[in-house]
Amino acid sequence: MPIDLGLLNAVIAVAKAGGFREAARATNSNPSRLSDAVRRAEQQLGVRLFNRTTRTVVLTDAGKMLLDRLLPAMNEVESAIDAVNGFRDTPTGTLRLNVPVSAARLVLPDIVPAFLARYPEIQLEIIAESNVVDIFRAGCDAGIRYDESLEQDMIAVPIGPRKQRFAIAAAPSYLDRKGRPQHPRELLSHSCLRGKFASGIIPEWEFEKDGETVRLQPSGPLIVSIGAAVDLAVAAAVAGIGVIQLFEEWLRPHIANGVLEPILEPWWRHFSGPYLYYPDRRLVPAPLRAFIDFIREQQR
Repeated sequence: MPIDLGLLNAVIAVAKAGGFREAARATNSNPSRLSDAVRRAEQQLGVRLFNRTTRTVVLTDAGKMLLDRLLPAMNEVESAIDAVNGFRDTPTGTLRLNVPVSAARLVLPDIVPAFLARYPEIQLEIIAESNVVDIFRAGCDAGIRYDESLEQDMIAVPIGPRKQRFAIAAAPSYLDRKGRPQHPRELLSHSCLRGKFASGIIPEWEFEKDGETVRLQPSGPLIVSIGAAVDLAVAAAVAGIGVIQLFEEWLRPHIANGVLEPILEPWWRHFSGPYLYYPDRRLVPAPLRAFIDFIREQQR
């Protein structure tokens, strides 16, 4: 029976995202439009594809079977369109990237403007958040992570600086009052400004020098969500409230103008730069392929 491919795309989006609101955010649509599309698909097929409650949207057995058969076919359709796109002088289409806030702030500004200038027909959409997400469920083509421990079906490509450091700093006025620590363990008696992941985990502060590693869980008057709220912690540090640990590049402007003073610099921990990751599949979409080639060119 003939059915509108747009309706099938709506079914796939809702199944991947696990809900109408989540699918709407991923596809730049709205929940009511997707709900109507799914309802019409069910009417045309004559079967229920989702079991809906006020809190959950779950595929029925018929929906699971349809999706198992449908996804490979739709991937082939996308591959065919991308193959045709390869004959164009310049790639076109939308590229969606899911990235940590730190990458959006510290890595992508050196890449995105030049990339968009070279490929004016590509629309780049950046979704910045601190949590590692399933890029498929988020409706993204690729993501960025700060480590290379990825699933087996993912390909990782270096992006941005290959070495970074976590810096420790505080306002000179704070250090004049509380003293300048000479060893990381002295931070246990200082007011420290910390970050917390959405999972509730507050990461330890880690230091390394001459083969000695020190891990601390300091305390202090302020805890912020890692990501969008980090600038609030920076502002508190500048105001003399306490000690902050953050990417060196994030704190460098404040250190350079003297409002923050670096401390314990010989102990600052190095870590590897971020990676662009994407699924290992036979044909990469043209906008993503252009982006991969562009960042590889920058790494030379």
